[in-house]
Amino acid sequence: MNTTHIIGIFDSKTDLLTGIEDAKSKNFVIEEIYTPYPVMEAIYALDRKSRFTTAAFVYGFLAVIGVLSFLYWTSVIDWPINYGGKPTNAFPSFIIITLVLTILTVTLGSLFTFSVRAQIYPGKKYVLPDERSTDDKFVILFDKKTAGAGFEAISTAMKASGASEVYEKEL
Repeated sequence: MNTTHIIGIFDSKTDLLTGIEDAKSKNFVIEEIYTPYPVMEAIYALDRKSRFTTAAFVYGFLAVIGVLSFLYWTSVIDWPINYGGKPTNAFPSFIIITLVLTILTVTLGSLFTFSVRAQIYPGKKYVLPDERSTDDKFVILFDKKTAGAGFEAISTAMKASGASEVYEKEL
């Protein structure tokens, strides 16, 4: 489903940061920011919190519990083998495989979580609002329906903040 977006193009990082602050002060809802290189100030200015680290912790915790439970069940309950008088519940022998399988589980779970959250799947065509954002321009993207204002208000505010160009585009 295509929606109309308002796109503000900036020539420099400082103009972009000024545009973000002006948009926030006027309660415009910024949908996304595109930059040719990472701009941490812009990410922090958006105040978006990620629960990705919490998901990775949960994957790791469940992996440790699952692997240790499986190893205990196989070596103590299901198939206890007495070899050389060693105890069947030899915990130190479980540590390395638990560590390796935990790392594998966290990696695969995080990859899956990121792919689902970012709506990345094979064959999906990526739509870039403005091709120049991969070269030397900075882009602020507003969804026209949820931005909190119309094109004229956003255009005036962005141009006052240093935007070189503001236009509408259906994505």
